[in-house]
Amino acid sequence: MALWNAITGQLRSVIEWKNPAPDLLFQRWTDNGDEIKNASKLIVGPGQGAIFVYEGRPQAVITESGMTDLKTQNIPFWTTITKFMQAFRSEHKVGIYFFRTAEILNQGWGTPGPIKYIDPHYKFPVGMKGFGNFSFRISDAASFFINVMGQRDVLTVDELRLVIVARLVQPLTDFLAEARFGYNEIDANRNEIADGVREKVAPIFLTLGFELKDFRVENTDFDDDTRHRVQRIADMQAEAQAAQAVGLNFAQIQQLAALRDAAQNQGGVAGLGVGLGAGVGMGQAMAGMMTNMNAPQPAPEDPVAKLAKLKQMLDNDLITQQEYDAKKQQILSQL
Repeated sequence: MALWNAITGQLRSVIEWKNPAPDLLFQRWTDNGDEIKNASKLIVGPGQGAIFVYEGRPQAVITESGMTDLKTQNIPFWTTITKFMQAFRSEHKVGIYFFRTAEILNQGWGTPGPIKYIDPHYKFPVGMKGFGNFSFRISDAASFFINVMGQRDVLTVDELRLVIVARLVQPLTDFLAEARFGYNEIDANRNEIADGVREKVAPIFLTLGFELKDFRVENTDFDDDTRHRVQRIADMQAEAQAAQAVGLNFAQIQQLAALRDAAQNQGGVAGLGVGLGAGVGMGQAMAGMMTNMNAPQPAPEDPVAKLAKLKQMLDNDLITQQEYDAKKQQILSQL
């Protein structure tokens, strides 16, 4: 059987990538010792490409689907390949690799940890996490083979996805630092963020032999520390607005809150401190605030006095009889 396999290998007439697994992106064609044995035809299916490699260097690339007769010497790339071989035998092997030319769709990405940058509004570091998906395709098989494949015989879609995701974090960080989107502006500018990141990474990926066809930011989130800080600021702003509404400043509201907490925790250190006089200062401040809030308001003017003044103004021709009658009626209606 081994002898028969060797004989049929010498007479092999077709090289093709049959039913590649969905997760395969780049794969070396392997048959009978990895040598081309009198091969006469190469079949490249739709969405596929083939690359000939001699001693680790790409020599020819085919990206058009169809059948190619490798025995025909007028094919330029095959003329180059046969210079390295005599009668399809050589001590140096010529490798054939197949790869996908079709666009690889809907690949998920996510930042491995929060991306730190200075929020332009709050002026403190925030940590943002991003999630989304992208699509890509091999655009230059020769560059891809040299820069990505290396000594591998197989490369999967997921392996390249991890390479892409690892190279997204720094451009995303740089873009956020330059764009200066605040905590509350991120979601409204996801499309702009996606376009900015894609523009930054495109030259990097092109030098590696593939291109990012689509990049989307579908969701963003912030770490717990950032959310806690922002929520605390929001609470303080709400309290300040409430204090202004009742005629107090924020410091006075804080003093009231401290006294309230101490009163509710009489058995604790704060309550004991108030009981022993440590809270005298706050107590005095409280008394002052309450005095201002409870200060008696000026008593309303006596209606009889008002009517007397009104009559005096009429007698001195300061108002007309019509104005006098209207104002008089108004004062009487309040009795």
